[in-house]
This record gives sequence, C-alpha cells and structure tokens, in this order.
Amino acid sequence: MALRPPSGRLRVPEEPYKINERITAKEVRLVGENIEPGIVDINTARALAKAQSLDLVEIAPTAVPPVCKVVDYSKFKYEQKKKQKEIKAKAMKVVIKEIRFGPNTDDHDFDFKLKHAINFLKEGSKVKAYVHFVGRTIVFKERGVNLLNKFSEALSEYGKVEMEPKLEGKRMTIILAPAPAKK
Repeated sequence: MALRPPSGRLRVPEEPYKINERITAKEVRLVGENIEPGIVDINTARALAKAQSLDLVEIAPTAVPPVCKVVDYSKFKYEQKKKQKEIKAKAMKVVIKEIRFGPNTDDHDFDFKLKHAINFLKEGSKVKAYVHFVGRTIVFKERGVNLLNKFSEALSEYGKVEMEPKLEGKRMTIILAPAPAKK
C-alpha cells in the first residue's frame, strides 16, 4: 500500500528486513531448512539461497555476525504478520466500568449496584466505584469511606481491591480488579 505524504508524491513503505543484495555484512551466520548452519561468506550464502530459488533474509542484524535465513521472503513476511496478529489477539483489553454512589445511598440502591458490579467482575472488567459529593455533602467523607469499604467487602469473593478509597476533588474513588479464575 502506498501512502501520500503532504508533498503529493507516493511513498513506498520500507521493508523491515534486508534481503539478498541489500545485506552489507561480509560474513553471516546462516540458518534455514536444507542448509548446514554455520558462519559463511556473504557471497557463498547468496549462492546457496539462489541455488534453492529462495531468498537470503537478515533476521538478526544486531548479532555478530548477523543471522541470515534462507527462506521464501513472501512466505516469511506472511508468517511474521500472522504472528503479530496472534500476539495482538492474545493481548487483553482492560475495560473499566464505573459505578456512582452518593454519600446517602440507601440499601436498596447499594444492593442494585452491587449486583451490577458482580456481573462486571465476572465478565472480566475492572470496576471503578466512586462516591460523588455534591455541595456541602463533602463534610460526610467518613460515610463515603464506609460505603466504599462495605462495597469492597461485599465484592471480596469476586474481585480484589486495586486502589484503596482515595479522595480526588469531589469524588472518593476505589478500583476493584476481577479475581483470578479458580481452577
């Protein structure tokens, strides 16, 4: 895929690996299928690759001497892309769900929000619960601490506290992470 920079001319993306004549080292450590591994002269390595109708690809340029593999370059690039996709798919995306309380939250509302938090933790999301102090309710900080501590104790079976109750402006926040799955 060609990209257009502001100058208007097409720019071809750079190849991440040096292949065949682009390899500048005098000697290389040669690896690959149907190849005797070892350190050889660059011209010998190119000749071995050409004899098998394959490419010489520099896979570890920082090694001394650089490591080159005899392989079909298009197949090698395809496999590298496939590995990158697998790594990206396995990486977990952290989702944070928020639950808001007031300093005077009733038991029914507390239980209702607790059920939601349990579901969030079961599905693997983190829960950020906070008590929002409006106006003069900021004088009831201890109610906020008690409420969040009660909340974290009720969820101790489903998650662990990642951040203790902390006052930030008009919000007192606590973060809970899902408990590791039991085997």
